[in-house]
Amino acid sequence: MIDLFAGPGGLGEGFSSITDANGERVFRIIMSVEKDEQAHRTLRLRAYVRSIKQKDRRIPHVYERYLQNHDAKAFEELIAYDPEAWEAAGIEALCATLKEGDDLLVEEARTRLKAQGAQSGKPWALIGGPPCQAYSLVGRSRLTRDRERLEADPKQTLYKCYLAFINKLQPTIFVMENVKGLLSAKHEGDGVFQRILADMHEAGYEIHSLVKPEPKGPQDYVVEAERYGIPQARHRVILLGIRKESDHKETDILTPLNQLTVREALEGIPKIRSGFSSRNRGWREMNWASYIDSAADELLETEEGKELEEVLLRVKSSRPPKKMSKSVVSGKSGLYAGWYRGGLGGYRVLANHEARTHMTRDLDRYLFCSAYAESTGVSAQLYDFPNYLIPAHKNAQAAKEDKEVGFSDRFRVQLYDRPSTTITSHIAKDGHYYIHPDPEQCRSLTVREAARLQTFPDDFLFEGNRTSQYTQVGNAVPPLLAQQIAKVVAKYLGISATNFFDSL
Repeated sequence: MIDLFAGPGGLGEGFSSITDANGERVFRIIMSVEKDEQAHRTLRLRAYVRSIKQKDRRIPHVYERYLQNHDAKAFEELIAYDPEAWEAAGIEALCATLKEGDDLLVEEARTRLKAQGAQSGKPWALIGGPPCQAYSLVGRSRLTRDRERLEADPKQTLYKCYLAFINKLQPTIFVMENVKGLLSAKHEGDGVFQRILADMHEAGYEIHSLVKPEPKGPQDYVVEAERYGIPQARHRVILLGIRKESDHKETDILTPLNQLTVREALEGIPKIRSGFSSRNRGWREMNWASYIDSAADELLETEEGKELEEVLLRVKSSRPPKKMSKSVVSGKSGLYAGWYRGGLGGYRVLANHEARTHMTRDLDRYLFCSAYAESTGVSAQLYDFPNYLIPAHKNAQAAKEDKEVGFSDRFRVQLYDRPSTTITSHIAKDGHYYIHPDPEQCRSLTVREAARLQTFPDDFLFEGNRTSQYTQVGNAVPPLLAQQIAKVVAKYLGISATNFFDSL
């Protein structure tokens, strides 16, 4: 398997974790490519951990220490545990940029495939997808203000890098993922999706849907993740490409599963509190619990706050979380505990669970929004806010007066009893769209909580600074969705595979 535009490796993680009848991995990554240095650090680390886990059939204690401490000393101890595996991980996971017309990486892939016998009949899969920004609906609306800038955006043609691998290496099967905006995107006047289908057909492939046996139109290639056991309403275009001359013409589609909620996905993650941004004047002297109590009192003096009295009084009377981060799980476990925690054995360690700091007025808004969501079962719109919580800029003020104004949901709570909204890279910029549903914690989601909603297991560590970690999580394919796609691919190749859902 070769993974392009790999990010932190969500698609590869799912494919690498399904097993055959003998308990052996069906798919093995021989090359993954990611240009972002911090995402590549995550990708290489995961390749290394995958290798040492497979060898020892468990997570070694040095990795548990690195998950716990995440510092230079623990890292040096970790890579010293198996230097050969660390070197191999650096060969597997490449930090490199795919460029249209540059075949250096194509030839590197050819060499590796030849060494594995994949150029002489052994089946292999190509997975991945070009970056999404140029195809996203919001990103494109901004770019279209400058048409020349849109047409010149290199992300518009990065799928041609993916196409070069298909044309020149002829994978047995490929999986390509992208945002829904791809379906309506245009480049130099032509529909991008229609161009991709034509290019793939010319390369010798038939394109199949993972959700419709006989797709009638572009929308039939959209996979709605919440319908397949993912605790997130993530809708993405996913194409399954099969060589035309293949002996196998029939492919399966994904099997719908019960929905998983935010509450179930976050089970076992301990409570922590938010903090004060250093941009707040006098923030060092501020007491968090006292501030939240005073924010609740201020809300209770408004008509909107009086409707939330029961929740706000509970917040005032509760014992507030004392810490902004915790590195062990609670004793609770949810339906997916076998996936989230199974790779950690008996270790209770929890990484990447640290709260952001916030401006005080945003803490006021988060308190109102989470209390409103708990009380009403829906996330508040700007026109539901007390006047003093409406942001000062013109669009927000207009939204208070006119419910038809766009972006009235600029502060959004992830509701406990349904799947979350789509986790995107925007989570790296601020937490306004990703407010935690518990008013007592009064904060946005942590990296680990976002990773849970993306179905990354808890032994999957995100490297880089926290902004990069959020970006990596938001850009990834949910591994448990990738698992189900991998099982479809394995069956097409004549392999009966097992994934996590078979154990439920």
